[in-house]
Amino acid sequence: MGLKEKAEELARAIEGARRIGVLTGAGISTGAGIPDFRGPKGIYRTLKVENPEAIFDIRRFNEDPSEFYRFHRGLMEMMLKAEPTFTHRFLAGLEGSKKVTVITQNVDGLHQRAGSKDVIEIHGGITHNFCSSCGKSYSIEELRQLMDLSDVPRCSCSGTIRPDIVFFGEPVKQLERCFSAASESDLMMVIGSSLNVTPAALIPSSSKGVLAVVNLGEVNTFNLHRRVDIMAEDDIDRFFKRVSENLKNLA
Repeated sequence: MGLKEKAEELARAIEGARRIGVLTGAGISTGAGIPDFRGPKGIYRTLKVENPEAIFDIRRFNEDPSEFYRFHRGLMEMMLKAEPTFTHRFLAGLEGSKKVTVITQNVDGLHQRAGSKDVIEIHGGITHNFCSSCGKSYSIEELRQLMDLSDVPRCSCSGTIRPDIVFFGEPVKQLERCFSAASESDLMMVIGSSLNVTPAALIPSSSKGVLAVVNLGEVNTFNLHRRVDIMAEDDIDRFFKRVSENLKNLA
């Protein structure tokens, strides 16, 4: 089956579904100008990070957050300049007629900016920040202002402010709700994820409905414990433009 036929099949699955679960990874945002983290032109290489495990290690952050913030300044500006892609907006548009839950491994906030309402940021997001001592919340704009004043942004209580992202050594967010959304779905779409990172990679197998995987690059199917009904290796936006056209023809 070619990509044209796979796009047609996915359009029919979307048309027939009442509840849609979506797991998205870095690949959905590369079209927005945000590279993946580990690729040859990825974020770690672009921002000259030699030891990414150390950058995102929570113990290292608690001991000396300055190293993280040297990296985070570039990451934050890169993500704030990005605009939602066609596929981000396509998923948001489905909410007009479907119950759609987006589970994203990304921290860029592009799903919300595209208009999606039910978004689970399993690894957190950069738009919300809080004091690690007193818990006071800070917006992204407030954090940027404080970062202009100091290498390490501090709360009024003198505690260290941190983004609400999941560091290595911390549990992912809302995992039970993620599995529940997948298990209730008539259609589960994996978009732009290589499915290498657990436990996120284990979520799609909970769906008893149609499972579609769309990614430009290899996918680690070892973490899938069920059959994939539609597997498409293609540019994300190009493929979903085909799906969108097919949906219009079905209307």
